[in-house]
Amino acid sequence: MSRRKRPNRNHKRRQREIQRRKNQSLFQALLGWLIPEHGLFAKDRFHGNIKWRPEQLAQQAMIWAWQETKKVTDAFEQTLEMCSDLRIEKAAKTYTAFINALDRYRSTFSLRLREHFQFLAEEIGGRFWRDHGRVLIGFDGSRVTTPRTVSNEVAFCAPNYGKGKTAKYRQKKTKGMRRRQNEKNPAEPQAPQVWITMMWHMGLRLPWTWRLGPSNSSERGHVVEMLKQEKFPEDTLFCGDAGFVGYDFWKAIIDAGGNFLVRVGANVKLLSESADVKRLGGGIVLCWPKDKMNSGAEPRRLRLVRVKIGKTKMWMLTSVLDPQELSVKDIIRYYKMRWGVEVEYRGLKQTIDKAMLRCRNSARVYVELDWSIRAMAFAELVALREQLPKGNEREGDPEREYNPTDRSLANTVRALRTCMRNLTRDVDPDNDLLSQLAGALVQKYNNRTDKRARYRPPNPDKKPLGDPIVTKLSREAREKLAQFPDRIAA
Repeated sequence: MSRRKRPNRNHKRRQREIQRRKNQSLFQALLGWLIPEHGLFAKDRFHGNIKWRPEQLAQQAMIWAWQETKKVTDAFEQTLEMCSDLRIEKAAKTYTAFINALDRYRSTFSLRLREHFQFLAEEIGGRFWRDHGRVLIGFDGSRVTTPRTVSNEVAFCAPNYGKGKTAKYRQKKTKGMRRRQNEKNPAEPQAPQVWITMMWHMGLRLPWTWRLGPSNSSERGHVVEMLKQEKFPEDTLFCGDAGFVGYDFWKAIIDAGGNFLVRVGANVKLLSESADVKRLGGGIVLCWPKDKMNSGAEPRRLRLVRVKIGKTKMWMLTSVLDPQELSVKDIIRYYKMRWGVEVEYRGLKQTIDKAMLRCRNSARVYVELDWSIRAMAFAELVALREQLPKGNEREGDPEREYNPTDRSLANTVRALRTCMRNLTRDVDPDNDLLSQLAGALVQKYNNRTDKRARYRPPNPDKKPLGDPIVTKLSREAREKLAQFPDRIAA
């Protein structure tokens, strides 16, 4: 009778130690790919007395933003330990020096890391980089809350809060018992919030660029600022919701060399040679407000299309006039893809846990939020690199066909944080970092239940968008339009 062989414990321990060292080297290589050690900040000048290197400080900030602790100082203490394990020696040694450096050189880090991120995204994007020859960029805005400190209230609260039309409308509706209760228990002052306007690559489902500002910032102003200050790929189609309208806004997109696709409603007034444009479901229209007409500005010739998305009928406006270049089918698909930017904001607020920021100083709030968005974007980029088909590996296999919509931010962040926790611990050979990132996918299942809430309270302040106002060209407008023969509507 043969003896059953006992497992070699030393062999298992050795395998776990090998895997730990492998994960450590993989994490170092990952950081080196995202933030190269040499050349990234070669053109930038820093103070002569600094004791840190910008590349290693950026790597330290990335690790700091990936931490899951609630307090930013606790996250920094854990980051210091990790920097020691990863041999990142030329980094900040104290939290004050660290956060002050990120604040002082915030624009420098943003510029260089954004350029490098966009280069990497294009390099690995493959067939998802363009759709029918277009780079699809969606944009939208959102807010996150900050601690109620004097510094944050001065920097982020709107000075005229409560004096607008909507606030007066709500006050008028508050009568009787509610009004008396409000007099005894007045509402708290406005909470300080930071406004985020994000441009989002719709094909790769990655944050492309963003702007931050106080709670009363203009998201259209942020987009115009990005269009003027940054470069975008050729043949970019910008997609927006109903808030991104206006002659000057659309002109900025066209002047930047791009085209746009936005939803429009009763907040838009257009001109047409035919009064039957809306009855026919769309056609060529002119955007030419009266002040622009009187000042001699040229009209904008656009295409209005009526579509049905789900159960909702809506109007879309685009600067692509030829239906062969941008079909109604593509318009519907692109507008559905644009909704992913809302999911990105949900990931920032829930998965990254930044619905409520922690810093109590307004300058440091910008640093915290800026690096949180960047860390989320870089984490998704790494997962995308590991999940995209390599060569002909998945070609012809429909069951394994990959789409960026399959990527899970929660599983991606979980894989990174697990690896960071285990940098000094022996782990099982199955816990390979790259394998975990490659498998960071959403769970697929057949949902047979209705996801809609059983009870939806009506929102009286949310009015229906309505239809755009299309009027026929007047005689005066026709005479002025004759000065622009290339802009006459068909």
